[in-house]
Amino acid sequence: MSISNRVGCVAALWRYPVKSMAGEALEHAEVSWHGVPGDRRWAFVRNGAAMSGFPWLTIRQRPDLCRYRPSFVQPDQPDRSRTLVVTPAGSELEVVAPALAAELGGGVGVIRSDRGLFDTLPLSLLTAQTVAALSTLVGAALDVRRFRPNLLIDSSPAGPFREDGWVGRVLRIGALRVRIDKRDQRCVVVNVDPETARRSPAVLRTIARERDGCLGVYGSIVQPGRVAVGDPVALEP
Repeated sequence: MSISNRVGCVAALWRYPVKSMAGEALEHAEVSWHGVPGDRRWAFVRNGAAMSGFPWLTIRQRPDLCRYRPSFVQPDQPDRSRTLVVTPAGSELEVVAPALAAELGGGVGVIRSDRGLFDTLPLSLLTAQTVAALSTLVGAALDVRRFRPNLLIDSSPAGPFREDGWVGRVLRIGALRVRIDKRDQRCVVVNVDPETARRSPAVLRTIARERDGCLGVYGSIVQPGRVAVGDPVALEP
């Protein structure tokens, strides 16, 4: 790997076992064609919305979903594992438990997909410098988890929004190769604080005003491979 092509290193890595619920921090992952193993394998479907274009129950409808904490009983084999969810009240329930669906709303159902239930593409990336710059613009420290990335990249000493320039290029991240396909168009989910579930409309307004509504980037897998926190990130020629 050429030092001149290096653009940063992996600062953090997450998967989200249940769509719109809290993320699970990882030290490493064997990323496949379908993204980080176990990422967004489950989702809850809104009552009466199964045939709509976007049937999922998300933070848009229930900000407190981000305070439900899912995990796999066998974290290294998520596609074969039972999935448990700790509720904000501290109860631990199976993701398929009727009691969990009932708590989330009458008529809500849960589905599973081995390929992942992604809105756009299987990987989302964001730089720590971008989050810091947006925090300055908003006037408050923002928790990176509200943006729900899979990979947080430390691009120091470069400035913010560097990831915009990666669109159309291939990144090598550890043993993984990812094509950066598009900027990440943001929605009201970014307004929700992942700890308190309180909304701050200024966050999305600032992204719309300063960044054309986009923050971070989406990518697709060119070559599966292992990624770990601390791995170098480089642009391929």
